[in-house]
Amino acid sequence: MKILLVEDDKGIVRFVKKGLLEHSFEVEVTTNGEEGLEWALHKGYELIILDILLPRMDGRDLLKTLREKEIRTPVIFLTAKDSESDIVKGLNLGADDYLTKPFSFNELLARIQAILRRGRPISPSSRLQVANLILEPDGHRVYRERVKIELTPKEYALLEFFMRHPGEIITRTMISERIFDYSFDTSTNVIDVHVSHLRNKIDKDFEPKLLHTVKGVGYVLEDRG
Repeated sequence: MKILLVEDDKGIVRFVKKGLLEHSFEVEVTTNGEEGLEWALHKGYELIILDILLPRMDGRDLLKTLREKEIRTPVIFLTAKDSESDIVKGLNLGADDYLTKPFSFNELLARIQAILRRGRPISPSSRLQVANLILEPDGHRVYRERVKIELTPKEYALLEFFMRHPGEIITRTMISERIFDYSFDTSTNVIDVHVSHLRNKIDKDFEPKLLHTVKGVGYVLEDRG
């Protein structure tokens, strides 16, 4: 589930991105409206979180352009403007929700989940499968040979990342950018520890082994049987 965050406040970016990654969302961040518009037009996102007061292009102009071009990606406005007229104006432009600063991450998460429930019905095709390993994103459930596997939020985020890219080599840098903060120190062994814990849970008691180390490069999830 990929979300675009268009926000120039570094503090808000840090805590929103951290929270979304912990809940297994993929997040891409830009700090200006022009780049936000370009990405929203040419990349696929399930939802956009959009500040109003942005450099190089106002968030309202960005949303107006998207809707004029028939881009219907759900949008949540983040803004310090909380008057009724500002809220009505944003909704009339095509925003799906409106959150005023300061806000709690739990409130943002609840609104994201409500929007995604409205627009994305649960279906069997939403599940991910590699060999006999199954991940169900809608319920954050993981099974191996019909045995339910309990994972921590970081382990789940790692596994979903691997399962959305089966057979592809995932580098430590890619993991640090998607699962941890961009400033995460890849020279530590924290990534290896998380991957090792995940491997023990999904591979140790099952066949075939699926999560493999590519020495000096990273990891790959694939059935080599």
